[in-house]
Amino acid sequence: MLLALLGGCASSKVEPLETRPAQAAQAPFAFNGRVATKHDDKSTSAGVRWTHRGAADEILLLAPLGQTVARIKGDAQGVVLETNGKYYAAKDAETLTEQVLGWHLPMSGLRYWVLALPADHSEAEIERGAHGQFKVLRQDGWEIHYLRYATEAPDSLPLRLTLQRDGMEIKLFIDEWEMQ
Repeated sequence: MLLALLGGCASSKVEPLETRPAQAAQAPFAFNGRVATKHDDKSTSAGVRWTHRGAADEILLLAPLGQTVARIKGDAQGVVLETNGKYYAAKDAETLTEQVLGWHLPMSGLRYWVLALPADHSEAEIERGAHGQFKVLRQDGWEIHYLRYATEAPDSLPLRLTLQRDGMEIKLFIDEWEMQ
């Protein structure tokens, strides 16, 4: 079914990386939602609360009844992951989440991608839908499909995203945005 939907967008224009102001990545936001991952025949799901302020991020992964399963805090100095009363640290979230959770969280790009922006550190390909919104974004080996937005306005925030790379799939369902 997803292939049929994407096939209907085949006429969408593919554009090179857009130039974005540096402050776009620094805009504070928070959202509540759910995340589901699939990798090596393993599937996981959790609630998610992400707070982004400048170069600092905090992501809470939540059990069905709201208990914190994991806390990921990152800034320019590095990333710390807390789970089951244990603390793990690394220079970046990608390495840390792969080692501890078993799946790769592309935090350096994801803070842009959740806002329907290409990350400013590498080239990207963008396919737009009928309302000018991102339909597909390809960057850093990831393919991000934007499946639903809050409204049809070109600057609307995404509510449903699927990220795919090397047999890894991350589905993000955003229930509530807070722009600050």
